[in-house]
Amino acid sequence: MIEAGVPAQAQKLLTEVAAKELLDAQGIPMVPTGLARSPKEAMQLATTLGLPVALKVVSPDIIHKSDVGGVRLHLGSLTQVSKAYKEMLAHVQACVPQAAIAGVSVQRMAQPGVEVVAGLTRDRTFGPVVMFGLGGVFVEVLHDVAFRVVPLRPKDAQAMLREIRGFPMLQGFRGTPPVDLHALEDILLKLSTLAEQRPDIHEIDLNPILAYPSGAVAVDARIILA
Repeated sequence: MIEAGVPAQAQKLLTEVAAKELLDAQGIPMVPTGLARSPKEAMQLATTLGLPVALKVVSPDIIHKSDVGGVRLHLGSLTQVSKAYKEMLAHVQACVPQAAIAGVSVQRMAQPGVEVVAGLTRDRTFGPVVMFGLGGVFVEVLHDVAFRVVPLRPKDAQAMLREIRGFPMLQGFRGTPPVDLHALEDILLKLSTLAEQRPDIHEIDLNPILAYPSGAVAVDARIILA
């Protein structure tokens, strides 16, 4: 989502790798990710990070990577990594020939967990606002999300998790264990702190975050700067 109060030409989309580095420095857990500029570098990163991996095109001109075929998942061998790199870039360049492509992000495939989303946006009236919700259809179709104005206190983060309709999914559902609520609350509090420290950040989107019985990790990240 582009900030309504800021002209599009005044905004800058960070690459996924840069966004993850910024968030990781804030203490928000991210899936290990590196930037590859060739099939050989992609294979080297896959070896370092550990297979299976995911590849995603890195471009400041492409917000929704999957819409242009810029995502490949569950690559279990170095041969698959090399082939996917070449095929994906060829497809993306055919779809959006004007896009500047910095390379391909290589990230280790995360273990399945409960998908949630969190983010930050700047409202023209209220200022920076933190968002939390369940992932998948819950956020896309049901809009099951909670909002709080920055700065957040611990009790605000706790309340955000508990006021969404899908909260029972976080408590354990049909035999699944409950997720680590404290880990999710900590992410929301760190987003709030980042909003205060970096007024140049207009939007953050962490989607999805995978929540586990112990800990949570963000798989994808988008940051828009003024």
